[in-house]
Formats: sequence, structure tokens, C-alpha cells
Amino acid sequence: MNIYDRTYFVKQTATACGFEFCGIAKAVKLDDDARRLEAWLNKGMHGEMHYMEKHFELRIDPSKLVPGAKSVITLLKNYYPSKIPHPNAPKVSKYAYGKDYHDTIRKQLNVFLDKIKNELGDFQGRGFVDSAPVLERSWAQRTGLGWIGKNGMLINKESGSFFFIATLITDLELQYDAPAVKDFCGTCTKCIDACPTDAIMENKVVNGSKCISYFTIELKDMLLPTDMKPKFDNWMFGCDVCQDVCPWNRFSKPTQDAAFKPIDEILNFSKKDWNNLTEESFKIIFKDSPLKRSKYKGIMRNLKFIQSDSNEN
Repeated sequence: MNIYDRTYFVKQTATACGFEFCGIAKAVKLDDDARRLEAWLNKGMHGEMHYMEKHFELRIDPSKLVPGAKSVITLLKNYYPSKIPHPNAPKVSKYAYGKDYHDTIRKQLNVFLDKIKNELGDFQGRGFVDSAPVLERSWAQRTGLGWIGKNGMLINKESGSFFFIATLITDLELQYDAPAVKDFCGTCTKCIDACPTDAIMENKVVNGSKCISYFTIELKDMLLPTDMKPKFDNWMFGCDVCQDVCPWNRFSKPTQDAAFKPIDEILNFSKKDWNNLTEESFKIIFKDSPLKRSKYKGIMRNLKFIQSDSNEN
């Protein structure tokens, strides 16, 4: 099978496995990204996320993860929900409405990899789903699937930014897509203006240590900074403000993957329901949910932090 047929088969298989978009880039060292990442880390914008400091070379050089790497395949998986919880309930980021994407996409990625190997023969390849030192947004841009917005998110011109990104590094030689070179954000600053904690800065730099998602998910301290309390706007787990205000997300369409459809409790829990939630119930209800990353103690900490004096249910 020639390179064009191989590439066509890879992309058709991606669609058959449930991925909305598939792009391919040449596996090269990401020198420019390395400089930006190093500067970002040196300014302490990763806060307590010390894992960001580790495995620097692996993040910027795909051949360190897959020896002889030739191609980086990027896959996008839509998670935009069809339903939204009650507006007065504690807010949860849309990516966490359904099942944990790590488990779901990893299974789909393994199926994708197996199908390719069955057709093209054995080759070296490793798949990653936000769980290894891979700069997936940079690779997605290099594969032409979108540009990096001012909020640091990958934005696809056809469908917005509510996507999970999976990356497959392989020694397969494939035809490469043209990178996304145009930035369609233009002069729009809606995400910068709307960010509750001023975490989004100029030049597409996001201060992760000021992001609500960082405070509610990544930060493990039991005491959150009191000066941030008025800015949380009822966010209990994550934050979607910068995506919700992005004009390109008017093109978002509800996901067709049942795994990412909102669970009943996310849609229907009132403030009272959340406050009355026991640890045992939490472990049962959210055993397959991204919320388990914060654990019960973290969710209760966040709830207490955002509570108002009202008795609204």
C-alpha cells in the first residue's frame, strides 16, 4: 500500500472509530514550543502542577517517546453536551458531564491502533490521551485541525473548541497535512475580558495558577485563597467561561457518543443535593466520572468555598 492509500485508510479508520477529525503531522522536535514552555514554567504559571516540570525532553521530542517516530496523528473527539444543568446549581465543566474521557478515548484509541495494524502490518506506535508528556494542542495545530486561541484552547473553524484531543505517535510514514497558519481570533478579546480571575493574558499566555479549573481540580490544598472567592461565580469543578463566550463555539454540535452524555445527577442535582451528598454515594455515582479526580473531599471543599448565604435549593 502506498503512502497515499495508507493515509486515506488511517483517516477513514479514525472516522469509523468515532473521531470527528483526524490530522497528521511530521514528527519533529518542537523547538519553538520548548522555548515557550520553558518561559511559562520559569514564571511559575503552572502553580502547584509540578508534573509539568518533569520529562521536558519527552514533551518536545516525539522520538523520545517512540524511537524512529515519523508521524504524529491527532484525533479530536467532540464532548459538547445536548443538555445543560439547572443554572442555579453548582457549576461543572462540560467535559465532566459524562464518563471519564481518559478511559473512553483510550479504548477507542486502542481499537483504532489495532485496526491500522491489522491492515498495514505491525509498526511502532503509542497513543496518548492527556496522560503523558505530549503537547497535544501544538500537534493538533501542526496537523491543520485548528489554531490556538487566546484562551490557549485549540479552536476548530467548523466546530469550535469543545473537543478532547488524542495523540498517536508512530514510525509509520504518512502524508502530512498542512499546518494551521491563520489565526481566526482576529481582534476578538471576549475570552480575555470574560475570564473571572484574569488568568488569560496577552499573546495566548494563560496563567494556569490563576485559573478556576486549577483551583477546583489541580490544587490539593484544603484552603483555597479567600481573595478568589468573589470570582468563582459558582464554579464547583472546572470552568468553561472562556469557551462559552467564544464566538466560534456557536458552531458546536452535541456529541453523539453516549459515554459523554450528561449523567442524571449532573443535570438534576440541586445545591441541596450536592451539600447532602455522602462520600459513599459520591463514590458510587461518580465512579466513572472526571469528578473523582478531585475526590469527595475536594468537591466538598469547593462547595463550601462557593456557598452563598442564601437557602436556595
